[in-house]
Amino acid sequence: MTVTETKAADGRTGDGAPGAHHFWQGAFIGDEEAGRRLAGLPAAVEAALTAELETETVLAACDALATALRDPAHPVRARLAAHLPEGEDPAVLTELGGLLGRRELTRKLRRELGDAAPGRLNRADPRETVYEAWAPVGLVAHVAPGNAATVAPLSIVEGLLAGNVNVLKTSGDDTLLTQHLMAELAALDPSGALAARTVVLRFPSSRQEWLRLMCAPADAVAVWGGEGAVAGVAPHVPAGCRLVEWGHRISFAYLTRDAWTDTRTLDALAADVCLHEQQACSSPQVVYLDTGDEKEVFAFAERFAVVLGARPPAVAPAAAGAPDPAEDAELTTTELMARLEEHLGLTRVFAAADGSWRVMADTRSPLTASPLHRSVWVKPLPRERMIATLRPMRRYLQTAGIAGSRTDIAELSRTALAAGVTRVTPVGSMLESYAGEPHDGVYALQRYSRRVAVRADPARFATTACLDDLARPVVLPRPTGPLRGKEDVQQPARELARADAELYFHSGGSTGAPALSVFSYDDYDTQMHAAARGLLAAGHDPSSDRTANLFYCGAMYGSFISFFSVLERLGGVQLPLSAGPDHRATARAVIDLGADTLFGMPSYLWQLLHAEEEALRAYGGLRKVFYGGEHFTPEQQRTLKAKFGIETVRSITYGSTDLGPLGYQCAESTGGVHHLHADLHTMEILDLAEDRPVAPGETGRLVFTTHARRGQHLGRYLIGDLGREVPGRCPCGRHAPRFELRGRTGDVMRVATYFLNHRRFLALAEEPGRYGGELQIRLDGAAARERLTVRVERTGRTDPERLREVFLAGYPELRSAVAEGLLDLTVEAVDGASLDRSPTSGKLLTVVDRRG
Repeated sequence: MTVTETKAADGRTGDGAPGAHHFWQGAFIGDEEAGRRLAGLPAAVEAALTAELETETVLAACDALATALRDPAHPVRARLAAHLPEGEDPAVLTELGGLLGRRELTRKLRRELGDAAPGRLNRADPRETVYEAWAPVGLVAHVAPGNAATVAPLSIVEGLLAGNVNVLKTSGDDTLLTQHLMAELAALDPSGALAARTVVLRFPSSRQEWLRLMCAPADAVAVWGGEGAVAGVAPHVPAGCRLVEWGHRISFAYLTRDAWTDTRTLDALAADVCLHEQQACSSPQVVYLDTGDEKEVFAFAERFAVVLGARPPAVAPAAAGAPDPAEDAELTTTELMARLEEHLGLTRVFAAADGSWRVMADTRSPLTASPLHRSVWVKPLPRERMIATLRPMRRYLQTAGIAGSRTDIAELSRTALAAGVTRVTPVGSMLESYAGEPHDGVYALQRYSRRVAVRADPARFATTACLDDLARPVVLPRPTGPLRGKEDVQQPARELARADAELYFHSGGSTGAPALSVFSYDDYDTQMHAAARGLLAAGHDPSSDRTANLFYCGAMYGSFISFFSVLERLGGVQLPLSAGPDHRATARAVIDLGADTLFGMPSYLWQLLHAEEEALRAYGGLRKVFYGGEHFTPEQQRTLKAKFGIETVRSITYGSTDLGPLGYQCAESTGGVHHLHADLHTMEILDLAEDRPVAPGETGRLVFTTHARRGQHLGRYLIGDLGREVPGRCPCGRHAPRFELRGRTGDVMRVATYFLNHRRFLALAEEPGRYGGELQIRLDGAAARERLTVRVERTGRTDPERLREVFLAGYPELRSAVAEGLLDLTVEAVDGASLDRSPTSGKLLTVVDRRG
């Protein structure tokens, strides 16, 4: 490390030696070192692009920084406040924090690039093996303006969201706010990926050699400023490189007669003029009236001057951009020229004695730029002349604040857009914006991205939903914080802000009272797309499968509606029948409508298939079964294939109502083995008794962290399931981690001083018991000893006494409890319909504890 390159011990970069005004990939450096590194910029860019940048890495770091910026007592905010321009209101940091939050940036990604993870090569149409994504252009060179503290850091964040390497030039007179803000952002990313993609240089535009070196390897150059700024950079932009101009724009207000006579409209217009002292491109410089009458123009200007003069004076003049000597000269010249033209009957000027504001009425309609600082032109412009008058200035137009009736606003908006305006707002909110709003008529993220496509062989990629799954593992931020149980998640869900609580679900209640889960529609959409990709991996073919959706519906239970949504996103044929008590009617619909694929709970599908066995076997058209919520045992799967000719029996998803889809099966997965939805979650497996990781291959408690949930922190959630990691890369080729489900913590019962496991009973019943149906355990208390009843389905082959012998012979702990007189063991055969089930989901209750 050179004497002009420093990095603080806590990982946050420091100022370095005097003159270390540049932030280069994680360190502050001086001029000499910056010049040397600029010469090697192409190699640095190539090295940075070899590692992938996950969108979640950017979102997580930005959200953490946003939280710090919004907290007045946070040390990060205090450090950055020291670098604000003189006179700048610290509230600008709060404003910046509001723009960098996960909610705002995710909305921006969805609006501009159509997805919260736009860089992944997903199928453009789920029925075709064509994969599309937004890829970074490579290197984006940003030339920032010198008059806006937030523009430079936000420009870099846009480049990072698109996955680019970014090198940004700030003015030679700027403070080091952008450098330090980017250093704080980089420090919040332990992977170092953000630092590797960020360079911030401070030098004057006269330093042309540095500007040339900065632009030479660029794939896009973004210039903030007027025509002079663009002209100064354009000669350095190489052929084929995108030149993205964020230049100065002119905005205006347009008032109909009803509006200009309304004092509320005048107050709102004055507020737009005074906010930021017209320094924003969206500030009104001209007020147009829908009239050709000069007298009405002069009368309005006089009335509006009174309103404008009543506004409070500008505060913090340095922050608001107090006029410099050149601007003062322009203000004086413009006002004097307007006063001279009063003698010709062309203008009338109303101005403050101290020169703090001026309203200049002009009978000529063509657009005239204002000298700003509360200087406003008022002009006539009948609506029928709007296009002809404004279109010559279309390259410079931005916002039109329109006031009038609802019909007027609709008609005039269309006319203004045709004239070249790029945004229309109400008067009074011309400077307001929203996350993902187009800027000067385009989406910034698309300007910094390329739309790319890969067409693959349908035969070889039939079950590949995302090409990236075969190329590289997804690396998400490491989970931190305490472990959370169901109540830790439930209570915040009940208190969730309305803006984030848009879709409510209840769990099935198979492990207790139904629990409430809340989603935003954006999060729900993300999860349904993930589940759809998992279903493709499992072997569902939306181009040919005809699916009967037989999940339970109603009572806010989510399975039916979720898989309705999944099939909708896949574009597959769907029969939305739902699970119902009339098995004959359901079977008839399946047969008459030619369904070949069934979705549903194993317990319901098992009942349906056996109740209507004769009709469905005669039909012979069933080929695939995708199940969820429970498991089909190996013996049950063999029965389905042998009796009904079903070829594929596979898990439709592994998930929970709280977290959504967590895992999926591929064609190589059997039993309880699933791939993790690694683009949504990270997974830990902890010891059964202690909060520490298990040894590789051991069974433990599954802990999930969800990274993409708006307004909710679902980190390190103990879901209640047991599982083990499956080592090695899957034969299917996917890099996503694999795990095998090994039951639920609730499957383990403390009975007669012993711990017994429902899954052990089920395994013994299958082999050597040769029983392939459902199995339920009921626990009852008694005065002398506890009673354990194993309830199985009554069939022609069910032998309760033999099963009792199998359990005692194969389960030493059970045998000891019975031998010691601590437990009565009974096996009873019952009708499948009489087994206890969740009233909401229809799931079999594997253990029914009635001991009180």
